[in-house]
Amino acid sequence: MSENVSRKSVGASRRAVVGGVVGLGVGVPLLAACGSDSGSSDGGSDSSGGSASGGTGTTASGAIGTTSEVPVGGGKIFAADKVVVTQPTAGDFKAFSAVCTHQGCVVAEIKGEDIDCTCHGSKFSIADGSVVNGPATKPLEALEVTVKGDQISVG
Repeated sequence: MSENVSRKSVGASRRAVVGGVVGLGVGVPLLAACGSDSGSSDGGSDSSGGSASGGTGTTASGAIGTTSEVPVGGGKIFAADKVVVTQPTAGDFKAFSAVCTHQGCVVAEIKGEDIDCTCHGSKFSIADGSVVNGPATKPLEALEVTVKGDQISVG
């Protein structure tokens, strides 16, 4: 009979281990997706129109593009770097994280003066990253942008 008790004990602990691993496998990605919604909304802007914080996992380092790639009154998404660079008015470059503050999708397009996330329909302003249309409730994270000659660097 002690053999049956041992088997039941081992079976119960296996279930607990498997349940814990499955729970961890589901919980960690959910926490990671939710983590992108914790960005600061205080602006934290410096004189270049960006912010020194980089909490959304942007991967930009060094020059990511040229000024000629970013149209006046629009912008360009550098998806590989998870960065959006805009030029609301001539010579005024802004940079934002391309990670949507709603559920962590990378924004997909720029239409007119809006940065659009096609996952759930959120829209952000090219001028300051603020929410134009939800479901997002927080602006895109502002990043520090530097223009030297025609080279644009973010980070």
